[in-house]
Amino acid sequence: MALQCGIVGLPNVGKSTLFNALTSGKALAANYPFATKDPNVGVIAVPDERLNRLAELVRPQRVVPTTVEIVDIAGLIKGASKGEGLGNQFLANIREVDALVHVVRCFEDDNIVHVEGRVNPVRDKEVIDLELALKDLETVEKRLDRVSRAAKAGNKEELKNLELLTAVKSHLEAGQPVRTLLPKMDEDGRRLITKELSLLTAKPVLYVCNVDENAILTGNRHTEALRAAVANENAHVLLICASIEAQIAEMEAQEEQAEFLTMMGLREPGRNILIRHCYALLDLITFFTAGEKEVRAWTVRRGTKAPEAAGVIHSDFEKGFIRAEVIKYEDFILYGSESKVKEAGKMAVEGKEYVVQDGDIMHFRFNV
Repeated sequence: MALQCGIVGLPNVGKSTLFNALTSGKALAANYPFATKDPNVGVIAVPDERLNRLAELVRPQRVVPTTVEIVDIAGLIKGASKGEGLGNQFLANIREVDALVHVVRCFEDDNIVHVEGRVNPVRDKEVIDLELALKDLETVEKRLDRVSRAAKAGNKEELKNLELLTAVKSHLEAGQPVRTLLPKMDEDGRRLITKELSLLTAKPVLYVCNVDENAILTGNRHTEALRAAVANENAHVLLICASIEAQIAEMEAQEEQAEFLTMMGLREPGRNILIRHCYALLDLITFFTAGEKEVRAWTVRRGTKAPEAAGVIHSDFEKGFIRAEVIKYEDFILYGSESKVKEAGKMAVEGKEYVVQDGDIMHFRFNV
């Protein structure tokens, strides 16, 4: 499963600059609202040193990392949920993403126009929150109309949905994102809200504070204000300087990148940290397959059992699942090859109830 994230924010906060830096794309980054009218979509190879280490030992014909797909839409403004600034069109483009990356401007620059007049990340965040909530409210009210008619006819399932959607509507009208209500729902309720309706405020959020070079390590008064404002949201907050990331993206040589990062006091590019935050938000882990033809990384949710993980590779693997042969990453590195791991008795044979662990190297046996 490829992780898909949607970038949201006001115009001119650095969204497209960040998108270009993350994906090495060519999205238009301009100093005026709605410079980006169509969604930009880019794919990032997820950096994972474990994959590189396995490749060094196995020497496969090819190495395939797992990926993250980034969808960048035009900046939202007040009234976006009702179509202002082509907002309805933009919001539809991120309906199906797994998580939202909310870019908030936390730097001062008189040369870059701010659509609200001055920099205020808390106010900016609230503008976006309101537009997403209003769009969700519109979606919920439409479904409520249909559910109400079925409930009156005595449909028990729709009676349950009526109660749930009424609670969600009240939650939104109180100014609260639906994600804070999800823990109180059963599995069917969460499926309705997140899969069928794909409510925007039900999605986990990573707030990216776009700062200048002077604040990348310590933050500033704007980032502190935002952290305080989202303290109760169970959201992640990350400081990134989009202009620094853009410079890194233009450097082809790893040595040049490393020197630049050291000069800026950074250990790694912000894109790596952003991806880790997204994985943590969605509770994702990585397992590997390793052979002469291919060493490959795969993404699953934490708690996934072996047959479901096999299905990520191919549906036939899940249907005909027999067993999984599992090697821990640390053991593979220690012994240096699959054959030596087997000789040491460190390869486990697991059945249908085995829960995949982060870093597992797996080989599936199946019959169809």
